Amino acid sequence: MTLADNWTARRSGNSTSRKNDNRDPYERDYARVIHSVSFRRLQAKTQVFGVGESDFYQTRLTHSLEVAQIGCGIVKQLFKQSTAEEWHESLPDLSLIETICLAHDLGHPPFGHGGEIALNHMMRGIGGFEGNGQTLRIISKLDNHTETHGMDLTRRAMLGVLKYPVNYSGLLSTNHKDVDYISESFDNHRQVIASEWKPPKCYFDEERDVVDWILEPFTDSDKLNFLQLNKIPARGKHDECLHKSFDASIMELADAIACAIHDLEDAISLKLITKELWNDVLHRKLVKSRSEFNGIAIHDIRDKLFSKKMHERKEIMGDLINWLITGVKVKSLKEFESPLLKYKAYLSDEDQSVLTLLKDFVKVYVIKSPQVQMLEYKGQQMVMAIFEALISDPNRLLPAETKIKWAKYKEDKTFESGSRVICDYVSGMTDDFATRVYKSLFVANDVSVFTRL
Repeated sequence: MTLADNWTARRSGNSTSRKNDNRDPYERDYARVIHSVSFRRLQAKTQVFGVGESDFYQTRLTHSLEVAQIGCGIVKQLFKQSTAEEWHESLPDLSLIETICLAHDLGHPPFGHGGEIALNHMMRGIGGFEGNGQTLRIISKLDNHTETHGMDLTRRAMLGVLKYPVNYSGLLSTNHKDVDYISESFDNHRQVIASEWKPPKCYFDEERDVVDWILEPFTDSDKLNFLQLNKIPARGKHDECLHKSFDASIMELADAIACAIHDLEDAISLKLITKELWNDVLHRKLVKSRSEFNGIAIHDIRDKLFSKKMHERKEIMGDLINWLITGVKVKSLKEFESPLLKYKAYLSDEDQSVLTLLKDFVKVYVIKSPQVQMLEYKGQQMVMAIFEALISDPNRLLPAETKIKWAKYKEDKTFESGSRVICDYVSGMTDDFATRVYKSLFVANDVSVFTRL
């Protein structure tokens, strides 16, 4: 098998295409993602603001589309920078980077980070939950494109989606164990504090065999270096992965740019961020960093962002995205041999500092705002209640297909695996579906038990 064949291989071993199918392997990956149920469900999952709050704000689906568009823009920009650069031949093609970007949020549960906190708490001591880990689980095992290999994407696509290459138990901080992170129990789920139940950024222990297969072509030295951790000494904080693949670094930058710019756009439309707040908190910091971006003065950026004319706001949003895309560079990491690990996309310190300012501004004044946090809290409570009800009597409450999966694990394996089946089911729910299930279980006379969910 050639090096190229290694990265277009599929875990099932079936790399053949349908008769008269002229697509390359990465184009087929792309099709498998956009035609999947998991991708379709993103249209009804929260990005920041609740689904149904408005027809303007992002959902997980529109966010994923934006990330894919920005990811393609980064690849095109890098491709044109210099054909003489040694990393040039290692750039992903457009179908591959689109696939990776579109798939990056498939595992996020209903109600955004509120749902993630809820499921991590309910799975405490039995493997935990994390959105990126669930993404890998969907593409490698759960999606129904194949019987046992999920979407059965190419090895390189799966490497790009593998944002955090260390397993759950390998990242679970001893700092959390010191505060009884594993066995903590509560008389009431309302006592669960979100900041204390943020999961480590990881893949699940159950997918160790998948990750071993993804990393198989690398040398032992590259594997060892790829799994290096950034040790976090602070109490209650998890250690972090130190490295990502070349493709994943492009996807991560695209994700960060989309979050910073489009979450800002939504917040301005909702008036959570006003011109006065911008002036009081951010304007001086931006001016101190630099007086202009791609020839556009900081003052003009502010005035257009808060213009009453929608086309001026959209124009400046596009200018900011273009500035960030054109600022992406590639560096070489000397500790790696494989080009897929050796190279990393990044922004200069100056550009990264501005992106960080924008992200932190949105985080503090939008994501951490009482309005958004109340939405997350409500979703968190509903997800925990649904999970608790289903696991209390699975044979009674689970839908038929999920009940079969649960019964199989219950008979052949362990309680922990059975819990993972229920976790898979709940995490796959859209916001609206989870709300209807919650009402069916707990709200009298709101939804008929005969209503089709």
